[in-house]
Amino acid sequence: MATDKQQESHLVDEVETTGHEWDGIQEYNNPLPRWWLYTFYVCIIWSVGYWLLMPTWPLVSDFTRGYLGYSQRASVARDIEEARAAQSVYTDKIEKLSLADIRKDSELMEFAVAGGRSAFGVNCIQCHGSGASGGIAYPNLNDDDWLWGGDIEAIHQTIKFGVRSDHEDTRFGDMPAFLKDEILTASEISDVAEFTLTLSGQKADAASVARGAPIFAEQCAACHGPAGKGLREFGAPNLTDNIWLFGRDKSVIVQTVSNGRAGVMPAWSTRLDPVTVKQLALYIHVLGGGE
Repeated sequence: MATDKQQESHLVDEVETTGHEWDGIQEYNNPLPRWWLYTFYVCIIWSVGYWLLMPTWPLVSDFTRGYLGYSQRASVARDIEEARAAQSVYTDKIEKLSLADIRKDSELMEFAVAGGRSAFGVNCIQCHGSGASGGIAYPNLNDDDWLWGGDIEAIHQTIKFGVRSDHEDTRFGDMPAFLKDEILTASEISDVAEFTLTLSGQKADAASVARGAPIFAEQCAACHGPAGKGLREFGAPNLTDNIWLFGRDKSVIVQTVSNGRAGVMPAWSTRLDPVTVKQLALYIHVLGGGE
């Protein structure tokens, strides 16, 4: 029986080595499997053909077009045009019909709401959230509290022209910075904040409330109304409910009265086509808070 060293010597004699040796270990120079080599050669041939037929090589300001002239961008553009053509049976109607008439057509309304949901996910969730529940400084679109009105036409106008946007027809409401503009003193603002707390049923200091009531009537009632229920023509919020855009604590109210508020919403008519704006309005209206 051959020893291990004899077997090793026999193998070394039969198989060529690379000549490398590490700690007495030699590296055999075994050939690669033929299937692997053939696959490798096919890949080389295929790559050369790809280089010639398809857009491949980047240039300084362009790229090689390839003999087939294929363009992924052109392919995507064709797909988009085909999708638009398929949807045109609905989008053409949405463009021509009023919002009220669209709502009367159940099939068209279903399509419009689906499109509005998609547009909302791309353009609106950054501020209003994926569920349209809003956050601090961003309105909740699911409730029934609306600064400018919650009927379908009012919502459409708000989306179309924005709030304090650069559009000439934008909605615009301006709350003064009563402390910054030296209209009221800090103590007067504290008193009017205490009075404001009582409008929504919160506890407040009675003496401060008594002092704050006439200040509210003189400085705030013109926009918020004598009872604090708000006036939509000014975008002034209702102060008697428990829905607060920035917070209901006295410290927040003091900050609001002292420095004012000036939230901004883009005019989407300059960013989206009229059909998409209508779809957004219809989708938001059916979320649950539309009037």
